[in-house]
Amino acid sequence: MSLDWVLTPARVSGAAALLAAYAALCLRTGWMARQRRLAFTHDSEELAGHVQGPPVLVVFASQTGQAEGLARAAARMLGGSGFRVTLLPVDRLDGAVLRSHPHSLWMLSTTGEGDAPDHALHFVQKLLAGAQDLSGHRCQVLALGDREYRQFCSFGIQVHEWLLAQGAEGDLICVDNMERAALQAWQGRVNELRQAWLGQDAEALPAQDEWLLPPASEPFILKRRTLLNPGSQGGPLYLLEWEPVSGRLPAWQSGDLASLAVPADPDRPRDYSIASIVEDGSLQMLVRLSLRDDGTPGLASSWLCAGMAVGDSLALSIRQHSSFRLGENRERPLILIGNGSGLAGLLGHLKARVRAGRGDQWLVFGERNSRHDAFCGEQLAQWLREGWLQRLDQAWSRDGDGARYVQDVLLQQQEQLKAWVQRGAAIYVCGSQQGMGQGVDRALRLVLGDAGVQALVHEGRYRRDVY
Repeated sequence: MSLDWVLTPARVSGAAALLAAYAALCLRTGWMARQRRLAFTHDSEELAGHVQGPPVLVVFASQTGQAEGLARAAARMLGGSGFRVTLLPVDRLDGAVLRSHPHSLWMLSTTGEGDAPDHALHFVQKLLAGAQDLSGHRCQVLALGDREYRQFCSFGIQVHEWLLAQGAEGDLICVDNMERAALQAWQGRVNELRQAWLGQDAEALPAQDEWLLPPASEPFILKRRTLLNPGSQGGPLYLLEWEPVSGRLPAWQSGDLASLAVPADPDRPRDYSIASIVEDGSLQMLVRLSLRDDGTPGLASSWLCAGMAVGDSLALSIRQHSSFRLGENRERPLILIGNGSGLAGLLGHLKARVRAGRGDQWLVFGERNSRHDAFCGEQLAQWLREGWLQRLDQAWSRDGDGARYVQDVLLQQQEQLKAWVQRGAAIYVCGSQQGMGQGVDRALRLVLGDAGVQALVHEGRYRRDVY
């Protein structure tokens, strides 16, 4: 084999194109990472201002935005009290920053069966796996979780145990589904630490001062409830349409959540993906009537699907879901993957993209049966005909010709998947963690490799809202 044969003009040109594309990807990744670092640096500088009080580190790991919201509330309170606050997501934390702060607050969510939030992977692999000298460091950890999972709050517990093993001192409070009494206990503990860290001469906060406020809520009327899957082998799934009593819809972005508490369980708000955009004229959500392991219906879903009458009102609030918003991916192609009621979060993005005149999106959706479970099928088919959906793949697991799931579609269409990712596509996954969420993640890693998936996470191009 001669050198002339190897170095043909076409081969040289192809190699140069590959190198140029790789260099552009590296530059883009570095630029986006720098922009995120600058954004949090700016937040910290605004919180610290020109105060000369003691430094305090506020760290969060958030999958649905709850931990981030609590961290920002704590940071605002501490900044207003004279602390020099550094606010960071765990993936932006390093040992030098941690060691340079004598005090820290941690707001840490656990997802699924004991997993850390997606963006925390770098922290788990790098910082949590190593050792730090934190002698004399004082920490306070708030762990968020759901007692329905066996590994309740396990990521927060793991980080707390690691901090203590490094020589730090501090307490842990676990919270089940944002339960109000536990959050109030957390607020009281942070208030005590604020007083201790500032010294005895510091002015105490008023006893009734609620700096940890929930999102503002307002009454909404249930205007319409539509069964989307009559005859389904699965639980009934409803489209709920709400209108505010005031007549004026609050602002939200696609990807955001509606939070509500039902009368039977007023202290435990539930979050639901918003399936509409403001321009639809109503706040819409998809709710499936769920059953517990003992066969009894879930408190929230049974009230929303059957107990509450059309025309009744319920207080709702909008909660920003920053990790599932379009954000920097607004101008990218989108691969939207989900199952069941997870279609709600994907519908919001599709509607926002259609309104913006974008058609470069691929929807992969899975359910049981094509006859009974093709939710919003007419709307999806219309978008496909009109070019607002570039691809639509549906996977049916009970259609009689062998079970097929969304992860199977990704493996069968792996060349298309690679091509979309190489074009810069972002991937959004919404739906059940067990089965679908785990299966999709495995399929992506088989097709793109672990390093490829991790690069997407780092760039903010792989976002999940799984439960």
